[in-house]
Amino acid sequence: MRLSEITKNLNIIKTVGDMNMDIAHVAYDSRKVKRGTLFVCIDGTTADGHKYIPQAYENGAAAFLTQREVRVPDGTAMIQVEDTRYGLALAADAFFGHPTSKLPVVGITGTKGKTTTTYMVKAIVEKAGKKTGLIGTSANMIGDEVLYSTRTTPEALDLQELFAAMIDKGMDMCVMEISSQGLMLHRVTGTELDIAVFTNIEKDHISPTEHKDFADYFNQKLKIFKLAKRALINIDSNKKDEIIKTCSEYCSEYLTYSMKDANADIYADEITANSDSVQFRVKTPWFEDGISIGMPGLFNVSNALAAIGVCGMSGISQESIKSGLKRCKVKGRTEIVASGNGYTVMIDYAHNAMSLESLLREVKKYVAGRVVCVFGCGGNKDISRRYEMGEVSGKLADFTIITSDNPRNEEPESIISGIEEGMLKTDGEYIKIVNRRDAIEYAINNAEKDDIIILAGKGHENYQMFKDKTIHFDEKEIVEEIIKNL
Repeated sequence: MRLSEITKNLNIIKTVGDMNMDIAHVAYDSRKVKRGTLFVCIDGTTADGHKYIPQAYENGAAAFLTQREVRVPDGTAMIQVEDTRYGLALAADAFFGHPTSKLPVVGITGTKGKTTTTYMVKAIVEKAGKKTGLIGTSANMIGDEVLYSTRTTPEALDLQELFAAMIDKGMDMCVMEISSQGLMLHRVTGTELDIAVFTNIEKDHISPTEHKDFADYFNQKLKIFKLAKRALINIDSNKKDEIIKTCSEYCSEYLTYSMKDANADIYADEITANSDSVQFRVKTPWFEDGISIGMPGLFNVSNALAAIGVCGMSGISQESIKSGLKRCKVKGRTEIVASGNGYTVMIDYAHNAMSLESLLREVKKYVAGRVVCVFGCGGNKDISRRYEMGEVSGKLADFTIITSDNPRNEEPESIISGIEEGMLKTDGEYIKIVNRRDAIEYAINNAEKDDIIILAGKGHENYQMFKDKTIHFDEKEIVEEIIKNL
């Protein structure tokens, strides 16, 4: 493809060299450059891509997309733009032939519920006989093929390549999580969404490396509507008026869903929560019927309503919706590991105060024994999350084991001390065990009949990140091993 065709939609400040040269590849990592590559110089938080121009040239780069005027090697081209992240997104979309103009894509954003909702949608759509791709926190999937996922929303180039691969492999639809970082850093710019879903919004992801404050976090989330033709909005959010106002500016049509407002287009009532499932009655524009979800937790009703809305708007049948929801399971989301010894272990990704509070309140409704909560907090994140989660667990759990999550560049003991500050505001009983495996083993060894042990924060993750290393750490494997060795 000609360089001029790849860059024709960019707001170009200056060009140098032959704009009619053929480009065989696009890359933002100089190590992945081959002969005939357009190398995009991303000025990131940890590295400046402009410094890697010599290495990219040595590897075969023919042209450079830059954010400032730089000297490039003779015989190559330079295209200067204001923002190379924005430029990368549009260039990638053009290079792969605008894939989302050919593939219906559902984008889901919100503070919580994104992962579970994407899996529910995939389960329903596949029950209807359609091939479905999925992009998100747990994994990227092309039908049954599971691909490694490094972040919730892939970088723009990787995302557009993934869409193109889904088209090549015959996918009928793609459902994806869209993070606030994905919107802020233009990873989804150029993507056309058939439906945008806004699940909820609460304080989260506020730190020096994420968002400066809640207003910035919320405003980045709202950008999803600029990409979409239609939308689906949870009106149980206390920000519903602002969400609907922004949606109305960009989307030609939207529907609402709720567990509280009977005037919503999609509404749930007659809800019954059990230890392994939830039943409710739903009213929609397409049908009214009883629904059963094969996962526990009242919050999963809201996720199911979003999935029902997406699938109803996509013309999926009532039978497929019911059957898909009943059979859907999500790794690391209210995932039950039976002990065979009278107690239960639940693995969940709840990694902030809002998610943990919602989970603990729901579990307490149906558990006959104690609720034992094992959790930590990630390093290099907003430290207020530590106090808040400690206070939530202290108030709601019968016993808490404070441990490590992903300490990253921080000392685990320092993070645990922050959690303990919140815990000390309550009368909750707790113990501190720095090593997470030891903490899980302690919980299981001291479990009593009818207890539920909640392992919160890691969910689907199969690793643990430390300052000097990353280790394999799959909580389901660990639990099964400990129980087996009892």
